[in-house]
Amino acid sequence: MKDKYITITGFNHYYGKQPFSIGNIIKCIKDESNQYDTEAIKTVLPYIGTVGYVANSPYTVAGGTLSAGRIYDHVRKKFYVRVMFTTASKIICRLEKYEPELFEKELQVQMKQSNEDKEFWD
Repeated sequence: MKDKYITITGFNHYYGKQPFSIGNIIKCIKDESNQYDTEAIKTVLPYIGTVGYVANSPYTVAGGTLSAGRIYDHVRKKFYVRVMFTTASKIICRLEKYEPELFEKELQVQMKQSNEDKEFWD
């Protein structure tokens, strides 16, 4: 299977780029109650909540990545992506094979590591 990539945008409205370290797993959830976009997919992290959205506009989708509308009917209600690259305004992620138990454990480790790093620098 060929790798598929998405763009996460809107993160500046939440926690900025801090939650998006290269290699991190991000959970994606279809936002079926979104009044502005019927194909909205939010990106979330445990203990933090929403950290951005899968881009769904020609202005926000990075070249070579798929929009939320392009993947909406081909993904589960919840799925996972891995952060591959970051720019000033976009996070590029690879869609991951659906292995929820593995990724939920990885998310817990990420959050613990993030808290330890924060305590170290404070």
